[in-house]
Amino acid sequence: MRLVPALRRPRQDDTLPGTVGVARLDRRTKRLTPRLQAGDIAIIDHVDIDRVSADALVASGAAAVVNAAPSISGRYPNLGPEILMAAGVPLLDHVGDEVFGMVREGEVVRVHDGAVYRGEQFLVAGDEQDDETVGAAMAEARAGLATQLEAFAANTMEYLLKERDLLLDGVGVPDISTGLEGRHCLIVVRGYDYREDLAVLKSYIREYRPVLLGVDGGADALLEAGLTPDLIVGDMDSVSDDALRCGAEVVVHAYADGRAPGLERVQDLGVPAVLFPAAGTSEDVAMLLADEKGASLIVAVGTHATLVEFLDKGRQGMASTFLTRLRVGGKLVDAKGVSRLYRRQISAWSLLLLVLATVAAMAAAVYVSVAGQAYGDLLADWWADIRFWFQGLF
Repeated sequence: MRLVPALRRPRQDDTLPGTVGVARLDRRTKRLTPRLQAGDIAIIDHVDIDRVSADALVASGAAAVVNAAPSISGRYPNLGPEILMAAGVPLLDHVGDEVFGMVREGEVVRVHDGAVYRGEQFLVAGDEQDDETVGAAMAEARAGLATQLEAFAANTMEYLLKERDLLLDGVGVPDISTGLEGRHCLIVVRGYDYREDLAVLKSYIREYRPVLLGVDGGADALLEAGLTPDLIVGDMDSVSDDALRCGAEVVVHAYADGRAPGLERVQDLGVPAVLFPAAGTSEDVAMLLADEKGASLIVAVGTHATLVEFLDKGRQGMASTFLTRLRVGGKLVDAKGVSRLYRRQISAWSLLLLVLATVAAMAAAVYVSVAGQAYGDLLADWWADIRFWFQGLF
């Protein structure tokens, strides 16, 4: 922590150095980003800021990020802080939990030189991050991945023992009214590159009309893309009320013991729902549901597939996804990153020039032909008549 700097005589915020903005506070980043506006200062409590959260903070226009927790704990090389640095968003790290008692929602605060101020009044200090400090922390975190691999192996065996009936025989999968038998199912998770991948898949969606399944905030991703989900699956902690009311069938992911914290919220909205108790992640539950109900092809957008990606979402290993993908087998097509694989290489100007060149070539071919010469003589006579008529006016 930095020493408390000496206080100066108060003056106007806009004449003081640093980043000034309206404070928006929430301990959960994904609850905060929907209400952030450009120029706001985001105050969060997020150990190991992940890539999806950092992308959302940048897209929301956050002027600075103040984190009560360490943004890089060293457990693994999380991707969020590097994204904030690349976007030029100041990151004040590890300021402590007391920031939530000292700063009020909606008040104007200032971030400068490793501290948070109200005007010139010092509030709290932390560790100001930059490219050098983030790079050093990431290098140290990468050295600890061997420990995470050991945890993955242990979690795989534990999950297999807990959920072998579900994985092998589909025991516990609830009945739903949405028809999946023999149809394609597009599962959307609000993960890496989901917007770009959805845009590339628009023609596939129009042609095959798959069942659209949003996993929690993936339902909002579908709505943002101009699509209406048929199914919403998840623990309901990051999906909006509007998405829940869109008419989609709702399946609430419950804990293995049957507890479902998200069910009460859905019921309060007057939306009917069914429970799916299972260990693992909501995206795993969505894949198992689609597979058990007879989907002929499962296309996944924004899902997590690698060790770093799952650790980046705060998972203690990706055992459930590893086994779920083995269960689903060859019917799963992972569309994550398809937007980077397929990009339009021809610009609009290039297409226009191509069209003009084609027209010019056709005109030249017609002109040198016998018929073209006859038409050329007619056009010349017509143009001469127009010129003569204009000259007659004057």
